Amino acid sequence: MKTIMITGASSGIGAATARHFQENGWNVIATMRDPSKGNALAALDNLAVVALDVTDPATIPAAVENGMERFGQIDVLMNNAGYGAYGALEAFSMERIRRQFDTNVIGLLEVTKAVLPHMRAARSGTIINISSIGGQITFPLGTLYHGTKFAVEGLSEALHYELEPLGIRVRIVQPGMIKTNFGGSSFDFAMDESLADYAPTADGMGRVFGKLASDPSAPEAVAEVIWEAAHETGDRLRFRAGADAVRLLDDRKRQDDATFINGIKDLMRG
Repeated sequence: MKTIMITGASSGIGAATARHFQENGWNVIATMRDPSKGNALAALDNLAVVALDVTDPATIPAAVENGMERFGQIDVLMNNAGYGAYGALEAFSMERIRRQFDTNVIGLLEVTKAVLPHMRAARSGTIINISSIGGQITFPLGTLYHGTKFAVEGLSEALHYELEPLGIRVRIVQPGMIKTNFGGSSFDFAMDESLADYAPTADGMGRVFGKLASDPSAPEAVAEVIWEAAHETGDRLRFRAGADAVRLLDDRKRQDDATFINGIKDLMRG
């Protein structure tokens, strides 16, 4: 029986993926900052809820060892923990800027480093990094969030080269707009009233998100794509999740910079 380790498994895509793999006969190590939020998952067979905060390095080795002791192996690591920081760059303190990168990028790297020795010893494994359509395209006031997701795309692609000869695969999953808590506790918006110059852009961002989020996909749909990525044995690196992801990423690939960016500006104007 294979085992998947998931970060950020308390809700949304992480929780949906934990259930999907468990229902299909896998062992699941569902990690989260507050294990009390995983009581429903903990009641499932072959599923361990483990404390892990990707911004607290001390919790990472302990979580990996906990999972290894419980199930003996980690066949798939799914780096899912993350959130979105949006707003004018000037409105963010350096503490909040570092928190965005510590969570979405540095934490991902630390968890991956902790799991890699086990996969390398086994000469087998798959690392699935949850990116976003925002890892290849950008929206207004997304300097921090898109900076982290572009980083996830780049580091994943580069990591693919160094791990493939060792029997370890790297996959990138790019969800579009999903029915998750991204607009709640997973969303950090900063706007200082003294920075009125950015107000028109903030209004435009609201219109863009309103249109793009009109028909979001369910987290379960992303879980199915992650299942596909975990079982991919070929050379495919990127997996899109959601009809909007397919459409927007196709548009970005087909259009030059000016055409695509002007399209976003048209959405901003309503």
